[in-house]
Amino acid sequence: MTEASTTAEKPQITFDDFVKLDLRVARVVQAENHPNADRLLKLQVDDGSGTPRQICAGIRDQYTAEEILGKLIVIVANLAPRTIRGEESRGMLMAASNAEKGAEERKVIVVSPMSDIEPGSIVS
Repeated sequence: MTEASTTAEKPQITFDDFVKLDLRVARVVQAENHPNADRLLKLQVDDGSGTPRQICAGIRDQYTAEEILGKLIVIVANLAPRTIRGEESRGMLMAASNAEKGAEERKVIVVSPMSDIEPGSIVS
């Protein structure tokens, strides 16, 4: 059994619950270290809407701002805004991990399309 398969099971949801998620492709157009958090990057993304969107993502242990800049990512676009350490985050970057948060050896990989596609494209 792999470490990832030992994580706690989450409750089963219905299809109607799943379709409430607005998953979209976005391009990282600006990235910098979060000024008040050692593990966060502050990202400005183009989500195809024409309005800039800021997302704070806990990926700084795995990616530098320079590495993530220009990348296509998948975001949850309809997540309610939240202030994280003084910075507003309007969405969530999707990432895969092989272990629970806080695990000593944890690998985190940002979810990204396999081919180039326009920001704003719907993920289903």
